[in-house]
Amino acid sequence: MAAPENLLGQETSPYLLQHAGNPVHWRPWGKAALDEAREANKPIMVSIGYAACHWCHVMAHESFEDPKTAALMNSLFVNIKIDREERPDIDHIYMSALHALGEQGGWPLTMFTTPDGSPFWGGTYFPPEPRWGRPSFRQVLQGVANAFHTGAEAVTQNTKALKQYLDRQAVASVGDAPGPAHLDAVAQAYLRMTDPEHGGLRGAPKFPNPPIYRFLWQNGFRTGQGEAWDALHLMLRRMSQGGIYDHLGGGYARYSTDDIWLVPHFEKMLYDNAQLLELLALAHADRPDPLYAERAAETVGWMMRDMTAQRIDGKAAFAASEDADSEGEEGRFYVWTEAEVDSLLGAGSEAFKRAYDVTPGGNWEGHTILRRVTPRGARDEEDGLARARDVLFRAREKRVRPGWDDKVLADWNGLAIAALARAAGVFGRPGWLERAREAFDFVVTHMGASHGGVEHAWRLGRVTAPGLIEDQAAMARAALALFEATGEAAYLTAAERLANAAQDAFADGHGGFYATAAGASDVPMTRPRTAADNATPAGNGMMAEVLGRLFHLTGGADWRARADGVLTAFAGEPDQLSGMPTLLAAADLLEEAATVVLTGSSDALLAAALGAPDPAVVVLRVSGTDALPADHPAFGKVAGPGGAVAYVCRRNVCGLPIADPLALSQALRTRV
Repeated sequence: MAAPENLLGQETSPYLLQHAGNPVHWRPWGKAALDEAREANKPIMVSIGYAACHWCHVMAHESFEDPKTAALMNSLFVNIKIDREERPDIDHIYMSALHALGEQGGWPLTMFTTPDGSPFWGGTYFPPEPRWGRPSFRQVLQGVANAFHTGAEAVTQNTKALKQYLDRQAVASVGDAPGPAHLDAVAQAYLRMTDPEHGGLRGAPKFPNPPIYRFLWQNGFRTGQGEAWDALHLMLRRMSQGGIYDHLGGGYARYSTDDIWLVPHFEKMLYDNAQLLELLALAHADRPDPLYAERAAETVGWMMRDMTAQRIDGKAAFAASEDADSEGEEGRFYVWTEAEVDSLLGAGSEAFKRAYDVTPGGNWEGHTILRRVTPRGARDEEDGLARARDVLFRAREKRVRPGWDDKVLADWNGLAIAALARAAGVFGRPGWLERAREAFDFVVTHMGASHGGVEHAWRLGRVTAPGLIEDQAAMARAALALFEATGEAAYLTAAERLANAAQDAFADGHGGFYATAAGASDVPMTRPRTAADNATPAGNGMMAEVLGRLFHLTGGADWRARADGVLTAFAGEPDQLSGMPTLLAAADLLEEAATVVLTGSSDALLAAALGAPDPAVVVLRVSGTDALPADHPAFGKVAGPGGAVAYVCRRNVCGLPIADPLALSQALRTRV
C-alpha cells in the first residue's frame, strides 16, 4: 500500500508540481495507483488539467488546498492527478466518457472510476459550495463514494454503457476514400458557420480553429472559389488587431471569451501559435501584407525569446505554454490602466491610447486589453507606435510573469518546426529555418523511442510520457518540411523512419492508427483511435498527409497505398467527416498535389516553390531528372540550355520546363 502522502513531488510536469503541496494524497497516473485502488477497493477520483488552465487553478485553490476537502478525498478515494498535455491519450478516454454522459467537456476534468480505471460518472469544475445549480464538490465526493460502495445500479449501468461506447469509438469504419463531393459538402458547411464581420466561426467563445481554416484554405485552391481564402484573411486580420493578440510581446492567446476577439483567455499555447504562424505564411504568400509579416516576426520572436525550453549541448526545443494567471489573477500581466500608459509614455501617450483603445474606464473590468483600433498610418506614425510598444514591453518585463510550462512535447514541436520551415521560405528568414532544425535535432536526439519513433514528453533530462501517433505524425511532417526547405536527404530518411515506426507500433490493422503504441500497459479499457481534429490536428490526419507527401516525393507505390489505407479507415461514416478537416486536406493532397521538381541550382526558383500559397505543393530538388524513379513523370526530362528549371507535375503529368521564377509562382497559384 502506498504511503498516505502526496506523491507528485517526484514528478517533472509543471502542472503536477503545482499540486505537490496539496494536502490531497495525489498519485500520478500509472499501474501503482490502479493497484492501490484495487487493493483498497476504493473508487478513483481522476482530476485532469494543465499548467495554463485558469479554472484548474480555481478548483485547486478552493478545494484541493482545503484541508477538510482533502481529508474527505483521502478517506473515500484513490486520487490521481493527470497533466492532459503529458497524457492526452488518457484525457481522450475520459473526455469521451464525459461527452457520452451528456456533459459539456472542459478542464479541469473530474472523472470517477472503478478501481480498474473504468469511468462511471464525471464533470468538470465543481464549486466548493452549492452554486449555479451545481452541487458542492464535497457533496459530489460523498454521493459518488456512497453509490460505489452500496452497489448502486447506476454505477454498474454507466460503467457497462461507457465501455461499450468507447469500444464502438475505436472500431474501424472502412469506406471509400473521401472525394470531391465530401470535401465540397464539409467546406460549405464550415463557410456557413463563419462570422462575416469579425471572422472565425460565429459565436462566443471564439477559437481560431486552425485545422478547419487550413482545410478551407487548401480546398479553395481545389475549387478556385475565393470565399474560403477571404474567410481566412478576415480571421487573421481581425485576430491580429484584436485583444487576443499580444501587441507587446507577440503571440496569440488560446481563445477569445467574446465574439469580437477582444477579451482573451490569456494563456498562450505553442500549438496555437505554430498553426497560426503557418496560416500567416500561407496568407502572406497569397496576398502580401505588412500586417502578416509583422505578426509572423513578432510571434516567432515570442517563441524564441519566451518559449525556448532547456538547452542541452547548445540545442533546445520549444516549451509548451504560458499561463493565463500571475499573482493569482487572470490576465494581470497583460492589462493596463490609462494612468500607467500616461506615466510611461508621457507626450506620446495620446497617439498610443488612440491607436490601442486605452480609455479612462478601460475595455475590460476597469483595465485595458491592448487592441489596435485605428488603421495603419504613415511610416513616422507607425515608428512612433513601435517605440511606445517597446517602452511598455520593457516595463511589463518587470512585472511578475505568468507561470511557464517548459516541458517539451514532440507533437507540438513538430507543428512549430513545420511552421517555421514554411514561414522561413515565405518571409525570407533563414534564421527561422535554423531554429527549426535545432528543435528537430533536439527532439529526435533526446526523445527517441525504442520502436524507432519518438516519445511524447520530456523535461529535466528525462522522458515523462510515451509516444503517441500524433508525435510520430507531427515529427514526420516536420521532417518533410525540413527536407523540402533544405534538400538534405537525412530529413527524408527521418520521415520514412518515423512513418515506418508508426506502422510497426500503432497500426490498427485496417489502414489507420491507434493513439497509443502496442503494448501500452497503463491505458484503461480500449486503445483510442480517432481521426477527429481538436485544437490540434489528429494524428491520423497528419499521418495521411505524411504518407501522401512521401508518395509524391519518392514515387513509391507503397506510400500511396498506405495513404489510401488511412483515408478509407475512417470514411465508413461520411457524416463524421466534418470533424476531420486534416484528413480531408490529406485526401486532396494525395490526388491533386503539385510536385515541383527543381533541377540545377536556382535560389529564385526555389524561393518561388517554397513560397507557394497552396499547401498541396511538394518541392523536390534533384541533381538531374535521371535521378528520379523510372516511373516518375519527370524522369528523363532534359533541362533547357539555361540549366536550372522547374517541372510542375500533377496527376502523373508534368508541364513544360519553367526557368522564370515569376512564371513558376503563377503556375503554383492555380490548379490546371
